[in-house]
Amino acid sequence: MVFQALLRNPLATPYTLGISAGASFGAMVAITFAGVLPVTGIAGASLAGAGLAVLVVYALASARHSGLSTTVLLLAGVTMNAFFSALILFVQYMSDFTETFRALRWLMGDLDVAGYEPLLTAAPLIVVAFTGFAWLARPLNLLAMGADAASTRRIDVVRTQRIAFFAGSLATGAAVSIGGPIGFVGIIVPHLVRLVVGADHRLVLPMSCALGAAFLVCCDVVARTVMPPLELPVGIITALIGGPFFLYMLITRGGR
Repeated sequence: MVFQALLRNPLATPYTLGISAGASFGAMVAITFAGVLPVTGIAGASLAGAGLAVLVVYALASARHSGLSTTVLLLAGVTMNAFFSALILFVQYMSDFTETFRALRWLMGDLDVAGYEPLLTAAPLIVVAFTGFAWLARPLNLLAMGADAASTRRIDVVRTQRIAFFAGSLATGAAVSIGGPIGFVGIIVPHLVRLVVGADHRLVLPMSCALGAAFLVCCDVVARTVMPPLELPVGIITALIGGPFFLYMLITRGGR
């Protein structure tokens, strides 16, 4: 939802800016080269990959601009997403069968967290990100009208863009490090919330958090019960729901 407001694009997702792909690449490296490289676990490596993607995209978007160019931000994010996807394929090619199977299962998304270590690793980032979200509620309302309109209402557009970008990136990196790259939640939930409460980000922000968590739990319940005794990765269920929803959004709103 924050990325959609920042880019003023209803189809924006965490994948759009390459953050999820960077986090996935870090996890792939940790899984494949755990015995060779001094990595600190999958969660730590995933956060490092997300951080690398954030720095590269931010550097490209802020170069030759006093603030953030949302157009360059979007293009740089799409490019980094494709680049990290290629690196993921390369790492898969270098891994053996066991490592490939484990990596593919992680890429499908899974909420089976075996201990508190990943949660404790991600907790500081989540706290910082949600602090930024709490500050962003009103500025995002004005930023949605355009940078010029927001600046005339005493909003520091550059600071708002930076906080939105880094807070959204921190939350994305933390979430992916825990559950893997579970797709389509970020595009489905904000639109459902807007249908219920409108476009005021003071309501959309907390409602997106609550409904996003509830939606993911419901998808996980379906994944664990739809094909007993098998338990499907939750990312498969969210993709089956989100794919048609994304196409619907693309057809109905993509032109705008």
